[in-house]
Amino acid sequence: MKKKGAFSTIAILIPYFGKWPEWIDYFMESCRYNPSIDWIFFTDCGTPNNIPKNIIIHEMSFVDYRKLLQEKLGVNTEKMTPYKLCDFKPTYGFVHEDDIKDYDFFGFGDIDVIYGNIRAFLTGEVLKNNVISTHNNRISGHFALFRNNDKYRNAFMKIPNWKSLLENEKHFGVDEGAFSRIFRRRKKGSILFFLVMKIFDSYHRKTYFVEQYSTILAPIPWIDGSYEHPTIWYWRKGHLTNNKDGEREFMYLHFMNFKSDKWLREELRPAKWSLIDSIVKEAFPENWDSFMITDTGFKKL
Repeated sequence: MKKKGAFSTIAILIPYFGKWPEWIDYFMESCRYNPSIDWIFFTDCGTPNNIPKNIIIHEMSFVDYRKLLQEKLGVNTEKMTPYKLCDFKPTYGFVHEDDIKDYDFFGFGDIDVIYGNIRAFLTGEVLKNNVISTHNNRISGHFALFRNNDKYRNAFMKIPNWKSLLENEKHFGVDEGAFSRIFRRRKKGSILFFLVMKIFDSYHRKTYFVEQYSTILAPIPWIDGSYEHPTIWYWRKGHLTNNKDGEREFMYLHFMNFKSDKWLREELRPAKWSLIDSIVKEAFPENWDSFMITDTGFKKL
């Protein structure tokens, strides 16, 4: 549904198949406090209890979703797994053009996140851009936005050999790799280089790559330049802070490195949540308005 008013309208597309994670009620609650943004799911997981109005669920099997991708993109998807969907993220605007026709921006994201006040970061000035990433040097696979027009819905077709990459069973990280290079040719470069690229390549213009420090325990310095990342996060009625940065609010928390050591720094392995049987002791009840996320899981604040 399109949100009327002064805001640019935004839809986040998330195909997700298998089983909802333990924390899905917490994820949904953080979406509820961002009512001017819609999340559109394509899933076989069913409809969680008490979902907010800005969560749109399209129920379908993974087999049917594979067929949809094959029909829309002309690629063979018979051997693909749900994890391979990460490589298909750049195609979502094209595949789901009808679902996003009423929105100014479309995007993709993950569900191992808890959102803060998103609109505090996606200001009118930021939304003058055509491409918005929460990393400073690449497209962020866990949250990225694109202007909803033919140019950006079709941008993935500029990836060299994109069909071969999508048909290959291997996961290539296309969303943060090959797709990023359409909009930012190098992760690092001189100011002059980026200025020249903006002159000669229109895909490099009106892009917003600003690190939001959303992914904890990643191999990059924190805001203060140290590698001591915050380990306790507080969510209060849609506002997200932590135990390190005082009253500073954050757009969202991406807690991937709490649950998996795939991208975790060697000295921090194994991932804390991998050692715990259950990270959620009770489903999110309606009478809560705050909670915390730590290396032991979710709990009432």
